[in-house]
Amino acid sequence: MRTSLHLARLLLAMLVITVTPAVAQQPDLSEQELRQLMQMAEYIGVDYSEAVQKGEIINADEYAEMEEFAQLLSDRGQQLSASPQATTIQQEAEALQAAIQRKASLAEVQGHTAKLRQGLLSLAPALSLPQQLLSVEESRALYQSQCIACHGNSGLGDGPLAGQLEPAPTNFHDRERAENRSLLGLYDAISNGIDGTAMTAFSNLSEQQRWSLAFYVGSLAFSGETTDIASSELGLADLVMYSPQVLRNDRPEIPAEKVAALRANPAALFARKKAQAEQPMETARSQLQKSLGAYQQGDYASARTLAISAYLDGFELVESTLDSHDTALRKSIERDLLGLRAKLNANSDPQEVKQQVALVLERLDEAQALLDQSNLSGTTLFLASLIILLREGLEALLVVIALTTILIKTERGDALKYVHFGWIAAFVAGFATWLAAQRLITISGASREVMEGVAALLAAAVLFYVGYWMHSKTHAHGWQKYIRNSIDRSLTTGTLWGIAALSFLAVYREIFETILFYQALLTQTSAGQYGALWGGVGAAVVLLAFLGWAMVRYSAHLPLGKFFSVTTIILLALSFVLAGKAIAALQEAALISMNPLPVSFSFDWLGIYSTWEGIGLQAVILIAATWIWRRGRRPVATGDTVKA
Repeated sequence: MRTSLHLARLLLAMLVITVTPAVAQQPDLSEQELRQLMQMAEYIGVDYSEAVQKGEIINADEYAEMEEFAQLLSDRGQQLSASPQATTIQQEAEALQAAIQRKASLAEVQGHTAKLRQGLLSLAPALSLPQQLLSVEESRALYQSQCIACHGNSGLGDGPLAGQLEPAPTNFHDRERAENRSLLGLYDAISNGIDGTAMTAFSNLSEQQRWSLAFYVGSLAFSGETTDIASSELGLADLVMYSPQVLRNDRPEIPAEKVAALRANPAALFARKKAQAEQPMETARSQLQKSLGAYQQGDYASARTLAISAYLDGFELVESTLDSHDTALRKSIERDLLGLRAKLNANSDPQEVKQQVALVLERLDEAQALLDQSNLSGTTLFLASLIILLREGLEALLVVIALTTILIKTERGDALKYVHFGWIAAFVAGFATWLAAQRLITISGASREVMEGVAALLAAAVLFYVGYWMHSKTHAHGWQKYIRNSIDRSLTTGTLWGIAALSFLAVYREIFETILFYQALLTQTSAGQYGALWGGVGAAVVLLAFLGWAMVRYSAHLPLGKFFSVTTIILLALSFVLAGKAIAALQEAALISMNPLPVSFSFDWLGIYSTWEGIGLQAVILIAATWIWRRGRRPVATGDTVKA
């Protein structure tokens, strides 16, 4: 896909970009613009040999376009806001321009274009890498259905329509071009097409299909390379963003044949990426290191996002396991990870931030060593498994039992189906969300915490209202008649679906998190320990069933007034707990601020954590609940009536 028309298309795109006014004090380039600039730099390196050889111009048109592109890169580089990355880009663009003007060697020009791409990549948002490719057979079939008319059956650029096309389609077996072509460049060409050529955007294909095609055609020039790649130090991001030539120059310690073998067969990198994704501590380390890199580049928003991910997508998933070995270490790492976010801004001392990251990484290594050396015993695994389900299930059980017994006590057993619909729907939705996160989409830890926080906040508000409503009727004269009449009326006007929604919220917020905790626990489980893990699950189910039965049985023998009083306390207490957990979840997702108290403490079962925001909201609930309780205990005159 190299010709004057192709380069003219890029020139046109860049001319459009240049009319966009620069905004002071920011990178000035959108992600799309940065990708276009990277494409331009890469194409200069690939096509320069078509314009100049041995210091002589062999194609005047191609050479003129090289000069124009270099000028555009230089102009755009000058418009970037002052930063170390912008300075590097400006210097390399000027050096590239000078090299082209003196008809320098291909190696020198490619050196400048590679450094330009690296500088532009440092400004670009984090690239969303493919999670998994189609199989080689599926990718080949996709190529056959989409590409052979132009590129030919085997990718030689000799398809039935090739002779009619100007420029001619790319020969994907051209090793020299492939050595200087990144997979990201191929993906962008497939995704966006190439104006002025027969190459159109394959917008009808999914992202996975487009990545699979890019990897497939990018492998053709390297077919037959079979060097052992199991121990390769290259990561998937390296293989995607950089051409083999750039990787050889920047990573000379990695044999060239390994780079070529990875382009021919990248399956090993995807297997490694999947294995690392299943190791929460590895995720925590990786995201934390990326956070420091983004901070050092001045991208503070990305640095905070990555620091949040280090905790939510990594460390949080092994907290329960680590707690069984060293609670103090767990709390220390948690506190440092959450506190790091506040320092990731322009006002912080870079050296202090670097030291804090180094300290957290050191403690993560200590925690990993502790987990590796201890290899959870069967007893510890059983207890960890039991506690996870018992802790997460108890809150949901209390809400469902309270709603169920309220309806039974008020002789509205016909409405129980709405409660059951709510919690059953929550189970279905929870497992569906987990399956989608595994196979279709990526749900970040931050998104998970937001979902849990919002659900908990809504549930807390509804529970508080229900608790207030119940207590306000407990001591009123004629309350039994009121309850029968009011509930008969209100439960036929939409409140039934409100009951179903509360049942759903109370259960759904626990389901997905529970599955994630068990998924993390599985990474600590050896082949012979699954009995202990499932034994813990079974024991927790039995305990929850017993607690549920005991609560129903005990409440059934309470007088209705006493039942309403006890249930009021339970609902208000649950509102208190869920409100604290909601604030903590939204703070962990960085959706609301986090201002710690002078003293650090936490009581997970009560949802009490040492931040002003959480304690403040819980204090309001406590004061309001006390006022409600005291108000409800005032004597009621004999002549009082109940207002419906």
